[in-house]
Amino acid sequence: MRPVSWQKSSFSSEGSACLELAFAPPGDTLLLRESDEPGTVLRTNPARLRALLGLVRQDNPH
Repeated sequence: MRPVSWQKSSFSSEGSACLELAFAPPGDTLLLRESDEPGTVLRTNPARLRALLGLVRQDNPH
C-alpha cells in the first residue's frame, strides 16, 4: 500500500488539534484525521464531504 500524504489547512496553527486530509487510491476516497489522534481515520468521498460542509455552513453561515 502506498503511503498517503496528509495535508492540513494553512489556517491551522503549528499546535495539535488540526484536521488533516489525504487522498487515497483509487482517487475518489478522502481520508480525514485529527492531528492529535492520527490512528483514527475516517474514510469518505468528495460528494459526502461537500454535503457535510454544506450542512455545517447552513448552521453557521459566517
